[in-house]
Amino acid sequence: MASRRTRGNRKKRGLGAAGFFLALILLLAVLAAAAAGWMIFIPFGPSNETFVEIEPGSSSTRIAQQLESAGVVRNQFAFDLWRWVRRGKLKAGEYRFDHPAPLPEVYDRIARGDVYTVAVTVREGATIFEVAARLEQAGIGTGQQFLDQQERLTELVADIDPKAKTLEGYLFPDTYRFPRRATSGQVAAAMVRRFRLEASQIGLRENVHKVVTLASLVERETAVDAERPLVASVFENRLAKHMPLMTDPSVIYGLEVEKEWRGAIHASDLKRDTPYNTYLHQGLPPGPVANPGLPSLRAAMNPAQSNYLYFVAAGANPQGKSLFSATLEEHARDVSGYRKALKKAGQR
Repeated sequence: MASRRTRGNRKKRGLGAAGFFLALILLLAVLAAAAAGWMIFIPFGPSNETFVEIEPGSSSTRIAQQLESAGVVRNQFAFDLWRWVRRGKLKAGEYRFDHPAPLPEVYDRIARGDVYTVAVTVREGATIFEVAARLEQAGIGTGQQFLDQQERLTELVADIDPKAKTLEGYLFPDTYRFPRRATSGQVAAAMVRRFRLEASQIGLRENVHKVVTLASLVERETAVDAERPLVASVFENRLAKHMPLMTDPSVIYGLEVEKEWRGAIHASDLKRDTPYNTYLHQGLPPGPVANPGLPSLRAAMNPAQSNYLYFVAAGANPQGKSLFSATLEEHARDVSGYRKALKKAGQR
């Protein structure tokens, strides 16, 4: 009897030890799961703007190390574990983090390529100088760098405009999004690509240099879409009669090219002999003086049929519309009326 009791006690002690180790293992598993959950699902990260640049070809291990080093995730191994669970591919680019976030949110952003970009808006009628300034304001290089690259970048339009000296006219107005480290070539290519798409859709395939140059003048002379074909007709009629176009936006552009624009046009500016002075030189200026939008491109392709040779531009008229005339006498009356309206508006 005594021997059986001894064996029973030993068996109980053995089961107790095994139970203890099993409980310990379970406890460790629970703690490990809790730690993993804490590292993965509890928000973590910077409160201030932090950028992480992931180079093309970077391994997931390298990316995880970068994220931990930048303080975006708590632990690189937790990120690697989550990537292994999701089986996704991580995409190169620059990412911006500015608030604590769960690790899955960080992972999802990189997996879908939610790279950081800045918006650059090219308004209708903006010149290349304005585009350069806007790029610099957005932190994409310097404006001068963009301008210095223009001669080289004309290769982007060499097939449609062999005369182009810059990309003026071909930086299509729109809002673009670029990485902060985008090059001048990448920026220009995106804008020219958009121009080509829009030009193709409206059937602009021939006489591109002339059409875009004329459209740029139309763009700068009126902001009223309905008037653009009439403005284009005035220029076409004057060209047909070998009359100088006498358009101020072209004169201003010539001064900008020579870095002599003073912010307002003066009588002496009209005598300044630049290739863009359409008071002194007949015909269209050497190239576009701005980047026109679709309404102006369409107007240049299909000017209205009219006998108008003169107009007072809508932008200068307090009444908000252009005044068109066929004779110099009519134009003189329009100018006089415009000045009276301007004076009256100033007295209010």
